[in-house]
Amino acid sequence: MTDDSRYTDDSGYEDDSRYEAVCSRDARFDGEFFFAVSTTGIYCRPSCPATTPKRQNVCFFPTAAAAQGSGFRACRRCRPDAVPGSAEWNVRADVVGRAMRLIGDGVVDREGVAGLAVRLGYSARQVQRQLNAEVGAGPIALARAQRAHTARILLQTTTMQAAEIAFAAGFASVRQFNDTIREIYAVTPSRLRAAQPGRSSRFGSVGTVSAGAANVGTVSGAAGVPLRLACRGPYAVTEIMDYLDARAIAGIEEITGQRGARIYRRTLRLPNGTGIAEVSEALGAGGWLECHLHLSDLRDLTTATQRIRRLFDLDADPYAVAERLGADAALAPLVARRPGLRAPGAADAHEIAVRAVLGQQVTVAAGQRLGSALVAAYGQPLQAPDGALTHIFPCVDALAEAALGELGMPDSRRATLRTVAGALADGTVGLDVGTDRDEAEKALQGLRGIGPWTAGYIRMRALGDPDVLLTGDVAVQAGMRHAGAEAVDAEAWRPWRSYAMHHFWNAAADRRGDGAVMQDTYQDTYKEFSS
Repeated sequence: MTDDSRYTDDSGYEDDSRYEAVCSRDARFDGEFFFAVSTTGIYCRPSCPATTPKRQNVCFFPTAAAAQGSGFRACRRCRPDAVPGSAEWNVRADVVGRAMRLIGDGVVDREGVAGLAVRLGYSARQVQRQLNAEVGAGPIALARAQRAHTARILLQTTTMQAAEIAFAAGFASVRQFNDTIREIYAVTPSRLRAAQPGRSSRFGSVGTVSAGAANVGTVSGAAGVPLRLACRGPYAVTEIMDYLDARAIAGIEEITGQRGARIYRRTLRLPNGTGIAEVSEALGAGGWLECHLHLSDLRDLTTATQRIRRLFDLDADPYAVAERLGADAALAPLVARRPGLRAPGAADAHEIAVRAVLGQQVTVAAGQRLGSALVAAYGQPLQAPDGALTHIFPCVDALAEAALGELGMPDSRRATLRTVAGALADGTVGLDVGTDRDEAEKALQGLRGIGPWTAGYIRMRALGDPDVLLTGDVAVQAGMRHAGAEAVDAEAWRPWRSYAMHHFWNAAADRRGDGAVMQDTYQDTYKEFSS
């Protein structure tokens, strides 16, 4: 084992607190840190059900990659690679937080460390140094850990050949794939594959469907790749399904089934092709959502998974949010009423930006109708319709030059939509997950027709910022009045003001008697269209 002292606090106080979490098998900390046992050479999640090791034999790591880099292999019982991501990376706006989000989106696999560094505006050496100091592993090691997790999923949920899986997961060679699987899981790929979906084994169950191995898909199989998308703590799945249902755009999204047993389906534009994601409303007993991904190119599995995780805000820390917001007298009853309320993100940042413009000065339902008309006129048709899914959302390059006459909008708003699409297409405004949020918001507000509401809404959803409060929003104001909250108290809600805003939206809907739908009110003043 290599020296791991640099990953622990000098005082030992934080590690003692972490050990208490391990002793109590506290699942709240799964993904926030990992612990390793020197006598076994294994690393685990905090909630691992195995016998608790002695304190002197335990060390702690901020990431799975850091534990692997120190020579530890993944526990076969608790599968630490399947935990939700740390909410810290969503909160942090520094280069490390931005880098972690980009690595999660697969940028290192697609563009290498040099591409990651360019996106961050730092040299590759600076990025390497900062990640090593903060998370105990560099970008290559972090991407390698992610590739291994993707490979395990494909081994256990598809009938693909090992060589195909190696390249689909992002490995440069079959030998690299074999060596990595043996190093991280201490078994060969063929033995790791023995843990088929729906079956329990010494490697753990990864099942997502009750029919077991019969549902394992192939590259083009109808079943798709089944996943369990882990979340942390309470998860208000009904509310997030209501939110998406109220805004679903015909052609690219649909929700089937009855409330409580719905399935959300949508199309995806991905780096190597297209895809369709299906997410079930039923929350698994272990704290996960069942998802199936149908991909034209399985190299997009990691990216597609991360984008659905962001859309459903699965890496949030509801305990930290509840602790902060629950301390406010006005918010406490709202938090208690809807534990685990999430702030939906985006499966496609460009799409959210366009939809935000479509929704200016109109109701959610009107924005939904405009979005459906836009997709019908300018969307990319699927090779074959899949249920109600017929298109991919229009690319910004096409919209930048489009007449948009099919949309019943004022000329000024059509001009704004073309301006935003053009800025996204030529890179004037960047909205990838590693974008500096302050710079992006400033760039957006520099565009004609974009004001604080639209820029803030895009920042919250497209960039996943958990600390946005749109105080000028009509529904937020109504919800605050209903709850007895004051804007002057908002500083105390940081860094979770986006969640406070969703509580206020719900409070406003409850007041109107249509609490099944969280009703945000799209608005920017008309002055912005003439500025």
